[in-house]
Amino acid sequence: MAIDGAVSQTAVEAWDKRWATSEGRADWLEPHPAVVAILSELHARGARRVLDLGCGVGRHALLLAEHGFDVEAIDGSLAGLAVVRETAAARGLPVSLHQGLADALPFPDAGFDFVLSWNVIHHGTLGDLGRRLGEIWRVLRPAEAAAGDGALDPRCELRHWPRDRTRDKPAAEVRREAPHPKPVAATTLAVNSSKRRRR
Repeated sequence: MAIDGAVSQTAVEAWDKRWATSEGRADWLEPHPAVVAILSELHARGARRVLDLGCGVGRHALLLAEHGFDVEAIDGSLAGLAVVRETAAARGLPVSLHQGLADALPFPDAGFDFVLSWNVIHHGTLGDLGRRLGEIWRVLRPAEAAAGDGALDPRCELRHWPRDRTRDKPAAEVRREAPHPKPVAATTLAVNSSKRRRR
């Protein structure tokens, strides 16, 4: 997938440079504890097919694959994807990799049970955020979940926020209407429908 726009290309070049060195990758190798914590919930809900949107060097894509999920991972950085590819091969983990941006995902509608975007979608304008959220909703199966890095409110975890309440609204309107439960330590944004847990 082609990278469009000077800003996107500049960001990709910066990440390529960072991922090219072991020092640049050092702080991005271990999965975030908040992502590790959601694994049991994903299994309980019967999630199988997941997308790591903005996978970087693959810390979360590899974690998800290790826990038996069918993982697709996408990033703009070819250097980052090369690290994921090498690490996945060394660990014997199946991870399907794609080069591209969050603004136009190369996946069909309703193809994923879960989308993870950690430290990615909030970079840019509200318009950028809105497009990225729109793409996430597009590729999620109805009544499924997405988790990110607090793009709407870094102090809150949002759960059971109906998908249809956000599909066609700009990010600012979603933020204004979103319920604000008690603050949590992790900067996690989880969005899903009111779907009941599978038993």
